[in-house]
Amino acid sequence: MLWHHPRTYPADRRNDKKQNHYEMKRFFMVPLLVLITVSAFSQTRVIRGRLTAFNRYPVENVEVGAKKAKSSVLTDSLGEFTLVCEEKDVIQIRGKVFQRMTRRVQPDDDYIRVNLIFRDTPKNRQIATGMGYLSEESLAYALTHLEDENNDFCNYTDVFSLIRGKFPGVQVRASSAGGEGVFIRGQKSLLEDTEAIYVVDGVQVSDINFVNPCEMVSIDVLKDAGAAIYGAQAANGVVVIETKAKNQ
Repeated sequence: MLWHHPRTYPADRRNDKKQNHYEMKRFFMVPLLVLITVSAFSQTRVIRGRLTAFNRYPVENVEVGAKKAKSSVLTDSLGEFTLVCEEKDVIQIRGKVFQRMTRRVQPDDDYIRVNLIFRDTPKNRQIATGMGYLSEESLAYALTHLEDENNDFCNYTDVFSLIRGKFPGVQVRASSAGGEGVFIRGQKSLLEDTEAIYVVDGVQVSDINFVNPCEMVSIDVLKDAGAAIYGAQAANGVVVIETKAKNQ
């Protein structure tokens, strides 16, 4: 009996080509999926931080969340937290009696400190102690002696960053005197100096770079009628800052 090699028909050859094509796609797709997975994980990071109130007391049980990563944690008894987030994520801080705060993640953000602003009402005082945010003793002392600390000024690295954050319509850019300056009305011409004047604790100064945000009690930007009390020199607006030193 003679043995014959089975014939290969065109349909069989087409099936073989399809199978080889499928195997090649799978060969390349598996490493690609691994790379995508690794890349996705490499975009996440861990940020640690601490929340305080009145620049003194740690705040417990406040929710800290990452908008993109959709993760959230509660602060511990020391006001500290550890949060998984993504690069360029937005951190959201929520406490029933505090102003909500958001902060965009920066490349060098490994440990952040945020001072929360307490919204003082009789109801919020009860909630603050009932939720365990602050003890009754701490809150009572803070409202009596630390009212000047109930702000978020310490969250900014310098006074110009603070102005950028709190007064979006105001420009902070290079000044003709060197360094940075505040421009409330915008630039009128290339030859005309439109920088605002600065008043710190009632005294006009040429520069505010020396002002430590943590030492500030209040800041205001005045223009038009509000700036008129400072005379013609205030035609481009006034930045008025009050510090803790004024009351000492």
